[in-house]
This record gives sequence, structure tokens and C-alpha cells, in this order.
Amino acid sequence: MRIQHADPVASTEAVVAGDHYRLTVLTDGLIRLEFSPDGAFEDRASTFAINRRLPVPDFTVSDAGTHLELTTARLRVTYDRQPFSANGLSVAVRGPIDAVWRYGQPSDDLGGTARTLDNADGAVPLGPGVAGRRGIAVIDDSESFLFDGEWIGTRRPGRLDVYVFAYGRDVSDALQAFYAVSGLPPVLPRYALGNWWSRFYPYTTESYQEVVRRFRSEQVPISVSVIDMDWHLTEIDPEHGVGWTGYTWNQELFPDPEAFLTWLHDQGMRVTLNLHPAEGVRSFEAPYPAMARALGREPDGTPIPFDITDARFAEAYLDMHRDLEAQGVDFWWIDWQQGEHTRLVGVDPLWVLNHLHFIDSARDERRGLILSRYAGPGSHRYPVGFSGDTVISWDSLAFQVAFTATAANVGYGWWSHDIGGHFGGVRDDELTTRWVQLGTFSPVLRLHSGRNPFLTKEPWSFEEPVRGVIDDFLRLRHRLVPYLHTMNHRAASGTPLVRPLYHAHPGTTEAYERSDQFLFGSEVMLAPITSPHDEVTQLGSVRTWLPEGTWVDLLTELVYDGGREIVMHRDLASVPVLAPAGAIVPTDGARSLGNEPVNPEHVEVVVVVGADGEFVLVEDDDTAGGALAGTTIRFDQATGRLRIAPPEGETSVLPRRRTWTVTFPALAGNVVQVEIGGAQVDGSRLETASDTAPVRGDTAGRLAPAARCSITVPDVPLTSGVVVDVGPSPVLHDNPVDAELFRRIDRARIGHETKNRLYRLLTAPIPVASRLSGMQALGLAPEMVNALSEVFLARA
Repeated sequence: MRIQHADPVASTEAVVAGDHYRLTVLTDGLIRLEFSPDGAFEDRASTFAINRRLPVPDFTVSDAGTHLELTTARLRVTYDRQPFSANGLSVAVRGPIDAVWRYGQPSDDLGGTARTLDNADGAVPLGPGVAGRRGIAVIDDSESFLFDGEWIGTRRPGRLDVYVFAYGRDVSDALQAFYAVSGLPPVLPRYALGNWWSRFYPYTTESYQEVVRRFRSEQVPISVSVIDMDWHLTEIDPEHGVGWTGYTWNQELFPDPEAFLTWLHDQGMRVTLNLHPAEGVRSFEAPYPAMARALGREPDGTPIPFDITDARFAEAYLDMHRDLEAQGVDFWWIDWQQGEHTRLVGVDPLWVLNHLHFIDSARDERRGLILSRYAGPGSHRYPVGFSGDTVISWDSLAFQVAFTATAANVGYGWWSHDIGGHFGGVRDDELTTRWVQLGTFSPVLRLHSGRNPFLTKEPWSFEEPVRGVIDDFLRLRHRLVPYLHTMNHRAASGTPLVRPLYHAHPGTTEAYERSDQFLFGSEVMLAPITSPHDEVTQLGSVRTWLPEGTWVDLLTELVYDGGREIVMHRDLASVPVLAPAGAIVPTDGARSLGNEPVNPEHVEVVVVVGADGEFVLVEDDDTAGGALAGTTIRFDQATGRLRIAPPEGETSVLPRRRTWTVTFPALAGNVVQVEIGGAQVDGSRLETASDTAPVRGDTAGRLAPAARCSITVPDVPLTSGVVVDVGPSPVLHDNPVDAELFRRIDRARIGHETKNRLYRLLTAPIPVASRLSGMQALGLAPEMVNALSEVFLARA
């Protein structure tokens, strides 16, 4: 079975071995521990470990008679040379962390991810990751199957094969060690970063086209069309079984499939079809005769069973899918739910399906893509993950925040959830809105719902203001693609798009406690709102930890001082999208986007002043070879100058001329000068704006703060740089405290006289402490006090 970039045999210099044991020092914080009753050891690549020939770190081995001690800069192994036991084998982290793991005992693993969220209504147990709260995590690879030459290999029973990550609090280093052994994730096709439309519903050609046209008329872009299982025959003769598995187009719904798929492509969309392959290929299927002949048998009506461990079946199976791809299918949604066993012991059919489909999808210089469930450590090589059929509930929404971020601990960075949920629950437009907001800042945004006709996610099926807010965030998602695609390339170098806070702040207690926040790329931190609004304040809220420094909410332009926790409150149109001083976020500057996200002719760069910043915008030709161009964008705080350099690399992939908009959220000041190619630009060529939000989805004002500084430089030649100057040592503005207080008091469900008294108190020329204590004396509900206190306490 072909596997790319595999080098599974470790250097002999990294190995310490005896008759029945072998210790392999893979990195200074990662050791492989093997015990073999028969005295033979495994050097083939496994589903998890494909690269073991790594640079050999410095280590020492000493023989204390009763045991060996192996020491690196990060860890110490103590081993009695006997069958592995808690008494005879331990690994300790060296340094200030007092952490020891003994074989057979649980580590302090922070968790990785899980196979599926099918039927989950809240939290589910997570599999192993590589980060430990006290510094040690363990992946037991003893049961995985192997890549054996051109096909599948199985393990000899009784052999133990364990990988111990002893990195202390250096979580990012542990993840890099994981990728070194298990391989890096691939770069996703650019279109995968836009909006996906998915619904389990028996569409016809005409009804599906009507949905696509409606999205276009609403100016809401969709880049991926997900067609669920009704594309194929589902109502079949009971003698054949049930209709979950199918390879024959339902021509009552789609009489001309190829023309339909061509039409979708013409709209700028890519297409994936749902697969449930467990029932094999039955005699009523259109590809049955060809499949039978490929397997050397007569097409006599006997069903062809599914056996993905049979190399001949697997090749014929892929050929069958290639025939459908020739009609216009771009990639496959592998909806495997039929267990983890095959006729080969230890071989998980989901693993084999993911591997074969992904490798096959990457042929002809294309970037590979599938949508499928997680099959265990190593699955990050086959994105994107389908998390399953989730229950529609606030608990499901809340868990998806931690679930998505924690998956980075096992390198799994590209989860796709059923945004809005699949089934159950009750109609709750607020819940749907908050789920779409989370989806906007998730690895993949795939709107989805089950077959129930009352479950819909079309934005126009909601009343205002919900409809408009959902529209805005879907547009915003496409505007974020330049940033997302750069992070896509960073992910392929070992830094997932979404990460827990402790990846960047491993020594801070709050970073481990705030699992309801996450890092979204290099520049942004999200604090999603995952609970219903308060009835008094009419605001949603989220407890938020802010690391040291100054932070700006890009959607409201409220400024916060960090180094503390604070409860943030937002109306339905907003969610805390926090960027630190020095952050640079490139977005698509277009206000009306097509479905296919491309390298834009208009780029808007959002810059938070207060610290130096640098961002390299990565763009490419979206092929596997990846002709890359990089545009370096730097902000110098001392001079107040933003410099957009001419692009480097394969600039042929970029527009010949480009419009640049530069937006400084919460800036206390204005642009003073603009240069193109070193020459000052006449102000008549520039466009200034005071009504354009930094990263919002449209011009309706739903995500727009009251004031901002934004300037547009049109028609810049590709070879010219741009400099935007806001003056030396620029600062962020003071929050509009009185205006924000009025807004929050106005929307609250409290008496009008109380509102008037409260507002006069809070805006009185008296010390803040007196205003706060006076507010507490009014007998307000605690949430009202909290919502107003946030405004006062945002800045120290």
C-alpha cells in the first residue's frame, strides 16, 4: 500500500536493545518502547508511525545492574529489562516538572480527539494526544495495522509498541515530534476553506439549482456542494437489503447527472457525494457488470461483498469511483459507520478507506481531499474529518469548541462539524446563529441538517435579525479565505489552524482552564458564545481569559487590557474575535463574492496598532506542486508605518494589479500619508471610509462598530510596494464608555426609571469605584451588573 514520505526504520545509533526489548530514542522528548516475547521487532510503517529515521539526539545509557537508565535532555527512562510493568518501566520528565509515568498507568494526557460525535449530546471521551497536563502523554501503537510494501500487513500478537512523549510543558515541541514521526498534514484545496452546503434531503436537479441560485441572489457564497445519499438509488427491492449503499444515480431526481455536475462547476462550486460502502456492489447497480469482470467473475447477480483488505477489490472499487469522478465528482464523503473490523485482525476498514480515497484524490497534481471520520492517530494525513451526526443542543455546541481545539493535540487540525446540528432538539434560532458564528471560525464551515423537513439551515428560512446575522457571517467566512489559506500552509508545516490556548501559553494555569476559547491561526483568539442569552440583559456572555498585552475585538472595536479574566457580553450579531496589538489579518476586500474563493484582486489588511507585527500572505496556484507567492506585510510601531512589500516567488499566480485596503481598528488617529513604490500618493487617488467594518461580511452595519480608520489604495501594480503611515507610536482609542453603557442599558429588560437613574449614575463625574458601588446598591440582577462592569473594566 503506497504511503508517501515514509522512512520507518530508525537509525541503529538511536537504538538500545536486548533479547526481548528495544528502546528507540526518536527525539530528546520522544521514546519508542517495544517488548517482544519472540525476540523480533517491527520496522514496518504503522498507521501512526511512518518516519522513525530521525536525527539521533544526544543520550546516555547506564547499567545499574538491576536496571538500565537512559537519559536525554528532556527525559529519563528506568527499565529492568523484564516484561513491561509499572514496577519495572518508568519515564520521567527532567527539569522543574515533577512528572513520572509508569507502564500501564494512565498518563496526565490532555486528550486528542474521538472517532465520531454521532448521537453525542455534549462531551464524549477523547482518545490519546501528545500533550500532558504535567508533561507526559502516551500513544500505544501495539494494535494498529501496518503498511507492508504495496499492501496491508498485520502485527504479531503479544508484541508491545508504545510511544512516550515527555515534553513537560513544551506542548508545541511535542506536536512537532508527533508530526516528525507521523508525517505532516497536506495543504487543503483552497475551495475547502469556503462555505459548504449540506443537507440530507431528496433534492431534484431543479430544486437543488434553485437553492444555489437563491444563495447567489442573496450574495452568500457557497464553495462546496455536499450531496447526501439521495444522489443514488435508496428505495430498492428488499431482496437486495437496504439502500444505504449505492453507486447508481437516481435518475428520477437527477435525470442527467453529468449535466447537473457541470452546472454546479459552472457556478464555481466543487461537489462531494455521500458514500456508505459497507454493502459492497449488488446486481442492480450500474457498475456491477464492470466490477464483476474486474474481479474475474461472471456478473451472474451474486452480490460482490465489500472487502477493502483485498487488493483486487480495492483497485476495482477505486476504478468504480473514478468513473463517477469523470462525470464531475470532485471528492468523496466516506460516511462509514459499520464498525472497526475486517477479515484481517487489527485492520480498521475506515483507515483503509481514508488512505486509499485520499491518495487517489491527489492524483494528477491535485490537492487531495476527503470528508470522513477519524480513525486514530495518523488520521491527520487524510483530511477533512467528518465529526458525525450531532444532536441539536447547546451542550453539543459548547463541546464542539473544546473538541475542535483539543484535536490539535493529536495533530488533527481539519474537523468539519454539522454546523447547526443534524437531528433532535427544538427550533432555536439563537442556537443556530451561535453555531454559525463558531463555524465561521472553525477549520471547515459546513452547514448541515437531517432529513426532517422542519430542519433547515438556509439563511432565508429565518426571520430578521437572525437571517441577516447568518448572512453576514457566511460572507465573512469567504472574506477570511486569504488568512485561512495562509494558515492552511502553516498547518502543513506543523501548526494547526485551531489550537488550545496552552499551545501558546503552556506555563499559565488559565490557558488550561479555558477550554471554551481557542487560537484561530497566528493572529486571532476566539471566545465563542455557547449558551443562551440572559433574559435581563438580552446579551450572550462568555468568560474569557486574556493573555498579557492589549487586545481589540475586531467586530466591536472594544479594547481590552490583558493579563486577567473577564466576562464578555455580546448581542446576537457579534462574538468576541480578539486580536492582540501587532496583529495583521489579510482578508478578501470584495463586498460581493463569487462562490469559488480565488487569489483576490482586492485585499483588505486589518492591522492592530500598539506593537510591531509581521505577516506573510501565502498564495498559490492550488495544485499539489504549489507554485507559491509570498507577500510580506510589516507594521513598525515606532514609526507607525505599514509596509506591503512586492510579492516574491511565483508571482504569475497573482493578479497583475491589486487594490489594497488597510484598516486600523480602534485607532486613535488617521492615516497621514500613503506611498506606492516609494512615491507619495495624491490624496485624490485614495478612498477613505468611516463606515466600513474591519472584517465584517457586508455593508449593512450588523457587525460594524461606530468608528474606524480605513483607507483604500486602488490599482497598485504587482511590482510596487505600498506604505501606509499613521504617524509615530500610534495608540488605540479609549473605549466609547458612555455610548456602550447606553446601548446595554437601553436593550435591558428593566424599568425605564431604573434605566434613567442607572445611566445618570454611571456617567456622573465621580470616581469609577463610586459608580460601580452605586450600581451594586440598585439591586440589579447580577448579569446586568456584570454586563455594565465589563465596559468600565475593559481598560485598566
